[in-house]
Amino acid sequence: MTEHKHGEMNIEVQQKTFDGMLKAMIRVSIVSIGLLIFIAIVNG
Repeated sequence: MTEHKHGEMNIEVQQKTFDGMLKAMIRVSIVSIGLLIFIAIVNG
């Protein structure tokens, strides 16, 4: 059995997935806030 050495695993795919998820969450948050502001203005 081989010993685990910290920092040797290739995590490129996980980093890309996390970056994509973070970008999606930011976009959804911006759209949600914009939609709430729009609803508040329209209902005045």
